[in-house]
Amino acid sequence: MIRFENVTKRYRGTSKPALSGVDFEVQRGEFVFLVGASGSGKSSCLRLILREDVPTSGRVAVLGRDLRSLANRKVPYFRRHIGSVFQDFRLLPSKTVHQNVAFTLQVTGSSRGFIQQAVPEALALVGLDGKEKRMPHELSGGEQQRVAIARALVNRPQVLLADEPTGNLDPATSVDIMQLLARINAGGTTVLMATHEAGFVDQMQRRVIELRDGEMVRDEVHGGYGDTSNIPRLVPEEVRGAAAAAALTAVQEVQRQTADLSVVRAALAEELDAQRRAQTAAPAPQPAAEREPQRVEPPEQPHSGVVEPPEPDERTVEPPVERPAAAGPRTHPIVLPEVDVAELGVADRLGLSDQDDEEVGPTS
Repeated sequence: MIRFENVTKRYRGTSKPALSGVDFEVQRGEFVFLVGASGSGKSSCLRLILREDVPTSGRVAVLGRDLRSLANRKVPYFRRHIGSVFQDFRLLPSKTVHQNVAFTLQVTGSSRGFIQQAVPEALALVGLDGKEKRMPHELSGGEQQRVAIARALVNRPQVLLADEPTGNLDPATSVDIMQLLARINAGGTTVLMATHEAGFVDQMQRRVIELRDGEMVRDEVHGGYGDTSNIPRLVPEEVRGAAAAAALTAVQEVQRQTADLSVVRAALAEELDAQRRAQTAAPAPQPAAEREPQRVEPPEQPHSGVVEPPEPDERTVEPPVERPAAAGPRTHPIVLPEVDVAELGVADRLGLSDQDDEEVGPTS
């Protein structure tokens, strides 16, 4: 059905070939997955099969025809045997579902009777009974893709090419489209599907041809998708994004609290400084108990040649400092009576008198 023989394809302005020495063959009735990272050469293979491009070197044969030797005027007739489904649906927005499917038959010159019979059959095959008069914008994404598949099958082609047919669909709708393609293949149509959907490839366990940088690296029957390291995964990115957002929110909250605390501290410091300035300007009076005792000097006496020791004044005696009990017996202050020094005799002032009423006689 489809054969690539040492095919190399180079595009102008590129130093590296899109395909380099690709060899494989797809038999009638097979379901083949064409897998690989973006830029690996999958779309180039499909363009060569549709005769949209020709190989730079090598040979591409489809349905027993060498496409290099196929005349340009015969290309439209050749494509009637090949149906194609794309990721972006490519429906005519101004035509109904019925008109979109019938358009392919009208271009190829099919009779009106054949169109009236083939279109309802194709729509029933893809599960769109009763929606012939709907417009494309009135359909969901999955229903639009079903219209595209019905349009590709209405000519009853021998080969169906599907280029990422589930790329724009949600997971549940993608499963429906894959089941539909499996039913079409079970009816005898050869299906070659380029896809990034590793889950479908692993579950269906069909033949897998893997391309890498334009070279075929694997051709495996009942194979899986293989290396998925180049497939972007959204879940870890969302987790890191959420963790980063949570961390940023926590940091911002800490910064806000720190700023608020700094404002409070500045206000308290300003209030304390104002209080200290007020205390310095008008110091509070000390209590009477804490005032330093003032010493009263005794009245100056006439000099008589005898040095008289000053009598201690009761008001100048400071109370003793209390000591803890362990330091010794507690002592009591000595209170001296107030005595008028002018009334004392010489002996009393010198401390020689034994009696208070003794008089001092005249000296010799």
